[in-house]
Amino acid sequence: MFGSKRSKPQNRIDCLIGAGTVVEGNITFTGGLRVDGHVRGNVAVADGKPGTLVVSEQAHIEGEIHVSHAVINGMVTGSVHAAEYIELQPKANVTGDVHYTTLEVQLGAVVQGRLVYQNESKSDKVVQLKPASAD
Repeated sequence: MFGSKRSKPQNRIDCLIGAGTVVEGNITFTGGLRVDGHVRGNVAVADGKPGTLVVSEQAHIEGEIHVSHAVINGMVTGSVHAAEYIELQPKANVTGDVHYTTLEVQLGAVVQGRLVYQNESKSDKVVQLKPASAD
């Protein structure tokens, strides 16, 4: 779209949680985060910052996710909030609601929850209707 203020997904990974690593607690990040291990806690980008989360095939996140971009190919137990874009790859298994603006689902991905579309510009296009008078 012209004049869009969308951020680009991160092309690089700034932080890696390796396979076999277990993190207990909330994670806040900027840039790119790849999870190959197990996270028990919420994962979110710092306020107002763009961030890309990559959840690999062997990864498991137990908690809510709040990011601008997400690529999921592992297991997530909790709701996912992707402000701009989310890609669910073939081995993705999400147990929770997925909130998205742009969604790509590949064959084999599983969502056990609701898909909730978030249209950031819908408030500009809402027309208020006046109730009919009972004259």
